[in-house]
Amino acid sequence: MEPDARRPGCPKRMVFGPCGGVRDDERCEVAEHRCVFLDGPLPRWPGPDAAPAGRSGLLARAAAGPVVLADLSAPAFDPATVRRVAGALGDAVDAVLLGEHADRPDLPPTMLAAEVLAAGGRLWTTLACRDRNRVVLEQELAGLAALGVDGVLCVTGDARGPDVRAGATQVFDLDGLRLAALAAGMGLPVAVPESPETPPVALRPVRVAEKQRAGAQLCVLNHVSSPARVAAFVAAARAAGATLPFLAGVAVYTDEQSARVLQRFPGLRLDDATVERVLSAPDPRAAGIEAAVAEARELLAIPGVVGVNLSGSGSGQGWDDGARVKAAVAERLRGMS
Repeated sequence: MEPDARRPGCPKRMVFGPCGGVRDDERCEVAEHRCVFLDGPLPRWPGPDAAPAGRSGLLARAAAGPVVLADLSAPAFDPATVRRVAGALGDAVDAVLLGEHADRPDLPPTMLAAEVLAAGGRLWTTLACRDRNRVVLEQELAGLAALGVDGVLCVTGDARGPDVRAGATQVFDLDGLRLAALAAGMGLPVAVPESPETPPVALRPVRVAEKQRAGAQLCVLNHVSSPARVAAFVAAARAAGATLPFLAGVAVYTDEQSARVLQRFPGLRLDDATVERVLSAPDPRAAGIEAAVAEARELLAIPGVVGVNLSGSGSGQGWDDGARVKAAVAERLRGMS
């Protein structure tokens, strides 16, 4: 798509919006006006439909049975902790997901990917458009492909707050859907995110179908308030023409700090009653692991959901402890399969 196809008034310069950061009152994530994608027809992928890459790694395993993807949580600019956490998650999970954070600049994705792979991890890497123009995105994709990552989660990216690297340009040369097409064109397995309970709720199932047409092979869902909402969303996406598999988000928290971070994150919805029950339990750690396992079991029973994404830090007691918590959840789930 040409630059003039971008929707006027979108601070992220998106063509295929809306993003996942639309506020509950329909205001833009970045500005105070109403999201500009709510006042016109949903932008459709013009084609041609992308030819999907071959299924390997996580995608191949998902065809045979439920899979577990776990967020790799580590501090910025700390490759030693990345290696250690990747090792702690180890064989308990089918793959780890390396994220990107608007409030925490970090080492380049290819460098972090090399650290995870060196530690024996199987990796999906998040790549965001916020801080990279198209040329740099192409460079990162080529590097990730050369390293042999399992796949790439293509996102537009959350906007950076004014207090984070003040004065630095937020690029948004591409948006998540066009990045997905670029990655698919380079032969990489592609995942895309979606936020089922973020406005405009009615349009988001159709967006999944459009992302699939652009090259997505997997959709990773943000946390939703109940498994029933996930089931309704997956059914609506199927009705809209999406045939790709889904990974459902499972919130993993065992204390006040790890829970509150998830509750504040844009586009996420947690069951507040479950959060409070975990935090008030005599043993919040055990209760948090049990709550994550129970949620995952319900989600895995939904047709079209082939796995779960264990998301969040898992613990406020350090990165290594958070990895141990997520590994414990994954091991419980493997024991049920």
